[in-house]
Order: sequence, then structure tokens, then C-alpha cells
Amino acid sequence: MAQVLELQFVTADGKASTLTIDAPKPAITAADIQKVMQTIVTKNVFSGQAGALAAIKGARIVERKVIEFDVATE
Repeated sequence: MAQVLELQFVTADGKASTLTIDAPKPAITAADIQKVMQTIVTKNVFSGQAGALAAIKGARIVERKVIEFDVATE
């Protein structure tokens, strides 16, 4: 299954913002994630229309299973 790590932040305008990272390391810990997220906020790495990322909201790993069907005709 494909996995993505979603880093959820609150912007300076109070809106939600999510950064998505494909294929996170299997052994990643909550402490690792929190450290990276705090660095992103502290160093003001990203900014958008809703303002800078101001606070950590949460993080989660999302798994997706894709089943493809061969329906092409020649």
C-alpha cells in the first residue's frame, strides 16, 4: 500500500495547511515528526496566501490501496 505522511499546521491567519510527504520512513517516530514540524514553523520555511505556518496541528500517515483493472481495448 502507498503511504503518505501528512503534516498538519495552522497558518498565521488561523487556517489549516497540510504538507504531504510520499513514502515516509517505516521507523519514523512522533518525536522525529514533531522536531521537523517545529523546525518548519520556527524557520518560517513555507508561506502561502493564508500566511506563514504558525503552529503544529497534527500529523498522520495515510495508506492507500489502488487496484487497477485492464479495460483497454485495441
